[in-house]
Amino acid sequence: MSQAFRPCSECGGDRLFEQHHEVPGSCPDAPDGECPEWACTGCGAALLAGFVLYHAEPELMAGLPGRVA
Repeated sequence: MSQAFRPCSECGGDRLFEQHHEVPGSCPDAPDGECPEWACTGCGAALLAGFVLYHAEPELMAGLPGRVA
């Protein structure tokens, strides 16, 4: 399980985040196996980090201004 300190919007401040895959690089939802999903160990807030938007995706996301995951 991977761990890293990242800013948590729910807790306020840097908190420990974890990925819930036993083996790094084994995420079944990501083509390269590198999971972008992290969870705060304090409150459980989700965070997507370390992924790149592809060329077509910014056009798809233009209709979602002001939304936060």
